[in-house]
Amino acid sequence: MASARMNSPIVEHSDSEEGEDNPENTHEFDSSNFDTIDEPVSETILRDLKSIGQKFVHVFYVKQKVALLQNWDLWGPLILCGAMALLLQGSKADNVNDGGPQFAEVFVIFWCGAGIVTINSQLLGGSISLFQSLCVLGYCMFPLVLALIGCRIILMGPHTTAMFVVRFCLVIVGFCWSTFASTAFLADVQLKDRKALAVYPIFLFYFIMAWLVISYT
Repeated sequence: MASARMNSPIVEHSDSEEGEDNPENTHEFDSSNFDTIDEPVSETILRDLKSIGQKFVHVFYVKQKVALLQNWDLWGPLILCGAMALLLQGSKADNVNDGGPQFAEVFVIFWCGAGIVTINSQLLGGSISLFQSLCVLGYCMFPLVLALIGCRIILMGPHTTAMFVVRFCLVIVGFCWSTFASTAFLADVQLKDRKALAVYPIFLFYFIMAWLVISYT
């Protein structure tokens, strides 16, 4: 009995000493519960902006084909769609025949077209979600948006046949690169015997968007 009483406080004392001598255990436990809600807002914004910029780079340097599918977001497509709608909007509000579609029309064409392409991909048995497809189609609009910016700059000068040819070449390059990048990202998630059926709506979608760009005067 006496020995038991003497040993018990020694065991308790050794446990408390281990906890005091190893403060790293408590630190590791706290770090495992770390979440993005604990980080500053500035770091969250910078991380998201860096992620968006990397996705734009992946569109021009199509090497990692799953880059837009793993960490998808809709910020890039929303930015590109808004930029295209603003650039294509008519310059005169009182003249409906100035050659530019309205802001809402571009939004409807963009998101409805991307949605139809996505639904077609899923009906063909593609292993991709709705938002992943919208992410890829939206980010791959970047070359066409750059072509539109170039066309707007060219339109500041004289409207000659040579300038139209330059605009046409810019749009063709943007259209081809957008189609190539999107099919590179989306083709691998389709069944092998149905890839052509999945690529055709993508081609048609970017063709319509390219037509809006080249027809703007």
